[in-house]
Amino acid sequence: MKTVLQQLKQYKRNAWTCIGLTALEVVMEILLPFVTAHIIDDGLQAANLGAVYRYGALMIVMAFISLACGAFAGKAAAAASSGLAANLREAIYARIQTFSFSNIDKFSVPGLVTRMTTDITNVQNAFMMVIRVAVRSPLTLVFSYAMCIYISPRLSAMFFIAVIFLVAVIGSIMVVTLRIFNEVFQKYDDLNASVQENISAIRVVKAFVRERYENDKFSKASGNLYRLFVKAEGLLAFNNPAMMVAVYFCIISVSWLGAQFIVGGSMTTGDLTSLFSYIMALLMSLMMLSMVVVMISMSLASIRRISEVLTETPDLHDPENPVTEVADGSIDFDHVNFSYKHGSGKNALSDIDLHIRSGETIGVIGGTGSGKSSLVNLICRLYDVDTGAVRVGGLDVRRYDMEALRNQVSVVLQKNTLFSGTILDNLRWGNPDATDEECIAACKAACADEFIDRMPDGYHTRIERGGNNVSGGQKQRLCIARALLKKPKVLILDDSTSAVDTATDAKIRAAFAKTIPGTTKIIIAQRISSVQDADRILVLDGGKINAFDTHENLLKTNAIYQEIYESQVKGGGDFDQPA
Repeated sequence: MKTVLQQLKQYKRNAWTCIGLTALEVVMEILLPFVTAHIIDDGLQAANLGAVYRYGALMIVMAFISLACGAFAGKAAAAASSGLAANLREAIYARIQTFSFSNIDKFSVPGLVTRMTTDITNVQNAFMMVIRVAVRSPLTLVFSYAMCIYISPRLSAMFFIAVIFLVAVIGSIMVVTLRIFNEVFQKYDDLNASVQENISAIRVVKAFVRERYENDKFSKASGNLYRLFVKAEGLLAFNNPAMMVAVYFCIISVSWLGAQFIVGGSMTTGDLTSLFSYIMALLMSLMMLSMVVVMISMSLASIRRISEVLTETPDLHDPENPVTEVADGSIDFDHVNFSYKHGSGKNALSDIDLHIRSGETIGVIGGTGSGKSSLVNLICRLYDVDTGAVRVGGLDVRRYDMEALRNQVSVVLQKNTLFSGTILDNLRWGNPDATDEECIAACKAACADEFIDRMPDGYHTRIERGGNNVSGGQKQRLCIARALLKKPKVLILDDSTSAVDTATDAKIRAAFAKTIPGTTKIIIAQRISSVQDADRILVLDGGKINAFDTHENLLKTNAIYQEIYESQVKGGGDFDQPA
């Protein structure tokens, strides 16, 4: 709770203003029945028209004050709650930017989306109710009961019985529903995951005619959520009957006993009239308080989930005195062991001892799950090693400022991502200050100029969200050009030419030799033709180094490399090359 409320920041003044105005509004409303009693007793029954006018004018003034306080309190509550929600979204988003991949894997993308949307909306609504209704209801309850005691101490005992009854019923309901709402938000994550997966892969769904299967899967997730909400709302439905029982009990008791007191002369008609008003105010405040408890019950689960993100400690952080300059592109792995879940005993990489000179071109090849992507993720410190050390430019990557390291170690990942905007906008992710000429030169090196020149708007062509209006090969070449604009000391291509033909792949590799000769280049590929011209080739198998040598020597000595070579070259060659 404290973690969430810290995000109120500049909106604290609005919150306190709302609380103050709400308190004043309640005071005015509580005094109105008291003035009404004087109108009846001192004005109407005494046939004193002047008293009616005086007390009537006072009631009008009090009503306007109450109305003004209510209006301004509502405005302040809206500003405070909306401001809290905005600050929470910004804080969570900023926190996520500091997370490593392992932190994001812990929460899952749908889970983070739910926290930034549904959970924050729940907290926003609950906070508005707290500073409005949760202030108003207790004050109304206390003041109304105080006035009841002042008017008739004996009759006020009836209200006390009703209050105890309502608190017992509402409290029992809240204990059960709180557990249900905790489960509800976990189901929200499942629902969001189903939607995200389906929409992002809608082309695959349609290609395999799996719409009915996806509909059934979504219906199942939605049905689980429906059943939990019905269960919770079914329990909350008992609030109204319990409220009505208490109201009718109080009305009947006060009517019966109040009539006797009036006949006996111990109570006036005006007192009984105001007492009825206070009864309704008291019981309605209890009802509103139960609604607040429901909202708070729902929001407590959301608050806990939001706090989990805000208090999550990023696995990766900069050292106290980080190094900001990378000397060269040399890379050393010193007996590295790495697992995605530390301490699980399931290593993605085991005892990797590898030394790469600056400016070398290194090919990396191996079967699926052999650890190729895991290896390069450690170079730019997307993850930290379990044991051993990874050095770039002669220094442990953990000694660098992460931003400085990643600016000098440029990675084109397997999953290429483009953002909505023009081609130039996307290219300048690599270097915001790059000139048009530098962007064009990078595209020529990546062989992207071939298709850009054919587009109607050239480099100003707009890329749709996710790069949906360009092909896989075009997307890969744009991502390579974007990486080249960083002018890195280490360039890593993680199977990032898989969607381009072999001839274009060869052109790109030839351009690298001319444009970035001093840059260390690590090329992960599935096909031999992409790596055979590298200075040395690393063969990975089961997360371990199987061999590290030149293409010629590997053909003579390494069984895995020989098998891959024979299956690709002697088996018919690449898809766009003759055997």
